[in-house]
Amino acid sequence: MASIIKETQSIKEAVTHINSVDLNKFSRLLSRIFQRLHLKEERLFSKEEEEKLQSALSLEKQSLNLVVETVSFIIEQAVYHNVKPASLKQQLENLHLHQDKVDAISQAWATAGPETIEKFRQKIFAPRKLEHVGWQLNLQMGQATQAKLKAPSAVLEFGVSSENSECPQKLFVQFSHQELLEFYNKLEVVQAQLDSLT
Repeated sequence: MASIIKETQSIKEAVTHINSVDLNKFSRLLSRIFQRLHLKEERLFSKEEEEKLQSALSLEKQSLNLVVETVSFIIEQAVYHNVKPASLKQQLENLHLHQDKVDAISQAWATAGPETIEKFRQKIFAPRKLEHVGWQLNLQMGQATQAKLKAPSAVLEFGVSSENSECPQKLFVQFSHQELLEFYNKLEVVQAQLDSLT
């Protein structure tokens, strides 16, 4: 399998910090990241927890952030690629993590990976979700400067909701005949791409 985690300079630096952390403390940090990673709009740790972590792990704030971001990135990549634990273990070894950290991450992935993937799968990645579509046709027959005019237009009403609002918000979009045709053609392309994935 191709490498899902490229060994960049920041990853190398993070690996150095991860390797210096006590295994028991690292395992607790890993567990917390697995529990809260899917909650993108929330911080993994509060300010007070970050301060406690800094002293517990003997890391400066910037180093701690790098460790948390790197471990989160590794888990996100594993989720995205749906990596098997053995494959993840090999990838981590290629990053020169100490064997105890490799084992901790791959064991945590073997245990919590399926649940984490499911949490991400259920999460809405777009901030809004389309609930309903309504439409209306309009025909402008004239205006002050033109007595005879035929200008058809369509008004689409999109009812969109966000995760934290109960009632859908209405969004109105007006299209000319040409704009509606272009929009329709783009939707056809999207539909063809969705069909090819299933």
